[in-house]
Amino acid sequence: MYGRLSLLRSALVVVGCALLVGSLSSAATTPPPKEDLLWEHLRVAIVNVESQLGGVVGVAILDLTTGRELLLHPDEIFPQASSIKIAVLAELYHQDAQSVGGVPGKARLLDLYKVRSEDLVADSAIMGGLTPGVTQLTNRDLATMMVAVSDNSATNVLIDRVGMDNVRRLTDSLGLKNTQLRRKMMDLKAATEGRENISTPREMMHFLEALYRGKVIAPALQDDFFSVLATPKDSWLPRDLPPEVRIANKPGSLEGVRNDSGIVFIQNRPYVICVMTTFLTSERAGEDAISRISAETYSVFDRLARASEYGRVISPGNGNSR
Repeated sequence: MYGRLSLLRSALVVVGCALLVGSLSSAATTPPPKEDLLWEHLRVAIVNVESQLGGVVGVAILDLTTGRELLLHPDEIFPQASSIKIAVLAELYHQDAQSVGGVPGKARLLDLYKVRSEDLVADSAIMGGLTPGVTQLTNRDLATMMVAVSDNSATNVLIDRVGMDNVRRLTDSLGLKNTQLRRKMMDLKAATEGRENISTPREMMHFLEALYRGKVIAPALQDDFFSVLATPKDSWLPRDLPPEVRIANKPGSLEGVRNDSGIVFIQNRPYVICVMTTFLTSERAGEDAISRISAETYSVFDRLARASEYGRVISPGNGNSR
């Protein structure tokens, strides 16, 4: 009896060893796809940034070529500050297309506005220096000021002209229930009453994707929309990226809050990136976190854009192998 038990144990050990060797051989011959490993490295890098930040961070990244996503706390609701101006800009272009199509009462890009002193609010770097009652601007001029220097007076004029309810209807029509324009810029009374302008990383990512894929703005206006959104500005997504990379983005900042959302137009591999932070112990640290996450993301997409499926990069004029 004892001898048979010993033989049975020996047989089980042999079978177990064979199974272990088989599993190791299988793992050795079928490694995870290399692109999966790059995305995993990116995920780890982003989590590492989060662990060092005194505050809350949400991230949503979308590969516009493959549809692959990387998400960190994507459904948390964050104050948007000036990043909500993306929605105001989108509604302006949406209404211009409606007007061309014959819908009455819609704002046009080339509609004129004469500066009025009663429209001026704080943080209006350009509008505040213009001459009330004399200077005339188009809605597109106002939009450029809203994006480039985040001019709050220009933004409020545009909100009046396109209608706050229309901006909300636009985001609602896209299923973005937590992306809401609920007050004008510098309306501190509304903010203290809880009427904050809000979104989530996932919803802003989907909003930018819809804009990119032509689901919001007429194709004839799409290039101009992104030209305005890509106007050079002081922001954190592009800070550590090569200067030639085109980025259509809008940052936002409030006390304890730093955000930046946009599309990075890398040739062959464009992507959406939305990074939102709040409850910050250091706003500078929040800005640095956005830039670090952006740089790590760009590093992955730049390699994917330039390399073969095996990771080989052949730069122009360099066909040497060693």
